[in-house]
Amino acid sequence: MHIESLKYFQQIAKIKSISKVANRSHISQPALSQQIQKLEDSLGKQLFIRSNRGVKLTNSGEVVLKYADNIIRIYNKMLSDLEEQENREIKIEGEYTIATYCLPCAILNMKFKFPNHKYNLIAAASDQIEQDVLSDICEVGFTTNSVSEKALISENVINEKVVLISPAAFNLPDKIELSEVLDYKFIILKEDCIIKEKFKDALADLGFNFNQINIIARLDSTEAVKTLVRKGYGVAFVPYNSVRDDLDLHELKVSRIKDYSLDYDIYMISKKAELLTDEVKDFINNFKKLGKHICY
Repeated sequence: MHIESLKYFQQIAKIKSISKVANRSHISQPALSQQIQKLEDSLGKQLFIRSNRGVKLTNSGEVVLKYADNIIRIYNKMLSDLEEQENREIKIEGEYTIATYCLPCAILNMKFKFPNHKYNLIAAASDQIEQDVLSDICEVGFTTNSVSEKALISENVINEKVVLISPAAFNLPDKIELSEVLDYKFIILKEDCIIKEKFKDALADLGFNFNQINIIARLDSTEAVKTLVRKGYGVAFVPYNSVRDDLDLHELKVSRIKDYSLDYDIYMISKKAELLTDEVKDFINNFKKLGKHICY
């Protein structure tokens, strides 16, 4: 099985058209069809059902597509490692909020300690990070959950404070009880995240259901949440690191909930030490020495 044929297969499966992929790839349609036929022959399975309307995956095609992305990414990682043998790059993945607000400062500290190391930080979903560490797509991952895979190690390395942000005009106190803010309008993230889960648990302890609070917006990013809070639409729970640099502007008020903690731990995941390069071992060992409150 040739990797190029697998790449073409993946594109066709997503676009559902051999002719469109041929045009985009600057290859003739008969030549592309031949590539796919060779892939089908090598696997002994029909991968597409062809019609005048385009192509549709067979059941076997669905199975191949399930693995194609990971195979291609591992192949690209191999090429990258071959190119970087002389100047090793450590690939790091973190959940979106962690990679955006928490890790850059920590990795800069590591760069000062190891100036010859190169770090490539990528944001990804939690389940993808675990799989990518297993598959050697990245060497180190950071998630809000400890790993379930026995082949991986997870260590609690960071404790992230969670704060309530509100428009300055609301004039909320520095410390406030959770029950005192439930009448406000809330802005939250669409995606499932640990802050939302901890908020739900705290509400349940108070005898409230999450669906009872007034949620006026469910947004895709913490930056979007902050924008609506600045404009006075409501309040939100966010990681402290996401607003730390905004405080001097006095557009947001930061409060801590004094009767419940929504703070959460961040775990560093990797393979076992005997499977790691010396550079990755140095990164892991010294990252743990930074302490749990890295950027405060």
